[in-house]
Amino acid sequence: MKILSSTRRDFLRTIGLGAAALATPRRLFGNEGSAAKPNIVYILADDMGYGDPRCNNSESKIPTPHMDRLASEGIRFTDAHSGSAVCTPTRYGVLTGRYCWRTRLKQGVLWGGDPRLVEPGRMTVAGLLKDHGYATACFGKWHLGLDWTRLPEDRIDPDWPENGRDIDFSKPFRGGPVDVGFDTFLGIHGSLDMPPYVWLKDDRALDTPREMTREGGRLGRTAEGFKAVDVMPELTRAVVDYIGEQAGNHSGRPFFVYFPLTAPHTPVVPTEEFKGRSQASDYGDFVFQVDWTIGEVMKALDRHNLRNNTLIIVTSDNGPENLTAKLAPEYGHWSNHHFRGRKRDAWDGGHRIPFIARWPGKIRAGSTCDETICLTDLLATCAAVVGTDLPADAGEDSYNILPALLGARRERPIREATVHHSSRGEFAIREGKWKLILCKGSGGNRYRTGPNAIRRDDPPGQLYDVVADPSETTNLYTEHPEIVARLTALLEGYREQGRSRPT
Repeated sequence: MKILSSTRRDFLRTIGLGAAALATPRRLFGNEGSAAKPNIVYILADDMGYGDPRCNNSESKIPTPHMDRLASEGIRFTDAHSGSAVCTPTRYGVLTGRYCWRTRLKQGVLWGGDPRLVEPGRMTVAGLLKDHGYATACFGKWHLGLDWTRLPEDRIDPDWPENGRDIDFSKPFRGGPVDVGFDTFLGIHGSLDMPPYVWLKDDRALDTPREMTREGGRLGRTAEGFKAVDVMPELTRAVVDYIGEQAGNHSGRPFFVYFPLTAPHTPVVPTEEFKGRSQASDYGDFVFQVDWTIGEVMKALDRHNLRNNTLIIVTSDNGPENLTAKLAPEYGHWSNHHFRGRKRDAWDGGHRIPFIARWPGKIRAGSTCDETICLTDLLATCAAVVGTDLPADAGEDSYNILPALLGARRERPIREATVHHSSRGEFAIREGKWKLILCKGSGGNRYRTGPNAIRRDDPPGQLYDVVADPSETTNLYTEHPEIVARLTALLEGYREQGRSRPT
């Protein structure tokens, strides 16, 4: 279903145009009040691999001119990691600055009818920035659960699929974006292949799904006219319109756009104008469409003279899906670059991701950084941007990476260590060059054959020097018991203390 233009206009009229921005912090912007706080645009691709953008992989078979341009005008991180190797946990970490394994969700992801994951009262990036004068908006894939209004027992159709069949779509839901700091929201509840298939706006569904289709691949309830292929274009238009609306309100209020894309996650549905534009099948075409979306956002910032005062970040929620494995032998394209594993895995292919940022005049153009960072770091970084400190009970696993963004000299790493988590709930921890995985095998995908398959004589865990061996091919677990013991103790300390960031 195309979102009707009148609906979009109504949606844009609801965007908050509140009070003017607070005074600019002296320590970042010079004299107080001499410059406005930056707008922040955070684009989170869905299942895009480290090796998909050409700026990361010169042998990529996918044209990514806009991501490449963004990297040439900003900074590219080569050692960035998602908070998890799958969708929901990473999104929780992005918004709260806290590892998701500290919540009730210990493995896997949420589904269509599952309740909210972000706890009431927990600080989020949107809430922090809203408190500091920002207009805040979310467009795209939420995937953090919703407290839907439920139908009474006598109105539940037993023939509908189990998950979500008791939802009353005519009533508002709670626990979504507008309850955790966003002024406004337009998008879908979860992944594009996850029913029910229906557009959501602010705190309610725009329609009641009444048909049973496989629009997203899985059988589920579908709103009339909802088409998976329409979602990316509609979201792109909504973000571009929002940027124009904010530029035209003349309040001087900065804005934060959180734009979690629905692509290139399955179903792989590039629109006609992108088909055949890559050399890596429909998946590559879909990544090319992701790049086009990023370009449309960049053009909107340029068109409204917002480029120079906007921090834009482009990244991904985890490594590439298993479907990309066939691209290597058939097309010569490696979505995971030279990293071992894919989405779901504790190996780096599951969670090492592209991360590109631009902030003209602050970030040095064409720079790269090998600092280890994590997507949980957004909250502490935004706090630094607006000149405030996080309270002890917020952002427990969030580190301020602003010094790395700005190219400041550092005597020690920003992060003491980074915890990785697989889809099956297996832990890994990275400190400097050492990475310890506390399980046999991938921790995620069940590889039956080949070098990734578990063998009977494998050690109980894995230790890699990821500087000398970035592809994690040589397991040093039995050769360095002292390092295994030290990293195991460090991880246990992080788990027991409820935080990894020092207070």
